[in-house]
Amino acid sequence: MALAYLAAFGCALCYGVGSILQDIAAKRVEADTKLDARLLVRVTTQLPYVGGLGLDLVGWVLSLLALLRLPVFAVQAISASSIGVVVVLSAAITKVRPGRRQVAILAVLGVGLIALAATAAPDRPSAVGGAFTVAMWIGVVVIAAAGAVVARSLTGDRAGAVLGALSGLAFGGTALCARALEAHVKISSLPLDPLSWALLLFGALGVSLYAAALQRGSVTVATACQYALDTSVPAVVGLAVLGDHARNGLAGVAAVGFLLTLGAAIALTLQSGPRSSSARPGSGSDPGARAAPVAGRSSRGPAPSSGPAPPR
Repeated sequence: MALAYLAAFGCALCYGVGSILQDIAAKRVEADTKLDARLLVRVTTQLPYVGGLGLDLVGWVLSLLALLRLPVFAVQAISASSIGVVVVLSAAITKVRPGRRQVAILAVLGVGLIALAATAAPDRPSAVGGAFTVAMWIGVVVIAAAGAVVARSLTGDRAGAVLGALSGLAFGGTALCARALEAHVKISSLPLDPLSWALLLFGALGVSLYAAALQRGSVTVATACQYALDTSVPAVVGLAVLGDHARNGLAGVAAVGFLLTLGAAIALTLQSGPRSSSARPGSGSDPGARAAPVAGRSSRGPAPSSGPAPPR
């Protein structure tokens, strides 16, 4: 159990540091009007992005290890706390102290994480049937189609919000697939299991959709929407379908911890929003107004050219 918790918190640390590197790289690429694979190539070939992607990969593997023993609601909420890692690291890098509200929200985040760590019941997930696998594949198709439509029909923060939410659903799908695979699949059969392929496709969709969201709209809006969907939807499915639960008699405390952690992550994202629409990395402006990275799951890119990313 201790290793599962270490994996979950290690995941948050990797995501936070990786996001700092990815934010630097993605801002070097101009936004496009389409959800184009060439855009992703231009972003991911930047050296800082490669380093951040490597940390994201490590974090993702750690999250999968955590999901072997911990319920989805705990792992997803803990990974969302990576924004706190970014806030602290950004403050150290820019030499700008977090504001009082940020410090207060960080304290709430810490309380929520402690509550989750104390109440989440480590256990193997319940076995799922073929209907769950079909539902996951339908989710892949629907999210991909919705992302393509939104990328062509919406612009600005509306596009960022919807694409961010869709990326959250995609990353949440990876968690659900990983948790379900633990219930009934042996390591030797993983390459042939349909859930394994759905997991990989969900991950690829999450990467592409989040990069597209950050290229089009406000990073705070995109990330807040992503956190909301990435954490809440898998938590509900895990409780309803996969047999996730809190320790006996502590369900209420677990619910409060989950809400505090998720709420603090979203609030910290919005509280850390851009203070100047003209500051850009490397522009020589006041470091307090410069863009700082955003915490995320896999291959998170930086804020769009219209404004800086919030300190995370």
